[in-house]
Amino acid sequence: MLAPVFDDAERLMQDFPHHYRCVATANADQSQVHVASQGLADLTTDVPKEFGGPGDQWSPEALLVAAVADCFVLTFRAIAAPSRVVWHALDCDATGKLERINRTPQFTEIHLTVRISVPDDMEEDKVLRVLKKAEDSCLVTNSLTATVHLNTEITRQ
Repeated sequence: MLAPVFDDAERLMQDFPHHYRCVATANADQSQVHVASQGLADLTTDVPKEFGGPGDQWSPEALLVAAVADCFVLTFRAIAAPSRVVWHALDCDATGKLERINRTPQFTEIHLTVRISVPDDMEEDKVLRVLKKAEDSCLVTNSLTATVHLNTEITRQ
């Protein structure tokens, strides 16, 4: 019997379930919230300008959309190497659409525009398959009810 082959990410990954703890702290006389997680740099957040806030700090809404973009990039990176997709740079531009559904605000759509730079000899179909697999495998978007739309732009170097 052959031993299973694992990539580096699978060897290093801890067994499920994983637990992530963050603490948000606020004072009644300030609009800002301080967000902390052990071992990480603290963040300051505030209400986004769309809800009457100053718009000069990260907001929960911006953090959610950023988490989608970040998760997509990290998922692509984890899948690309074992799939033998060689790439130089990747940019994921994420836009979330927040709507009121049955009087409840919720994200309904997230549009990802992914720009990737690959070598001249990299097969386009292979790159597109791995990009799609990253979209399908992203744990953040898999945890949301919003529909994700992926648009890709491939450049060659």
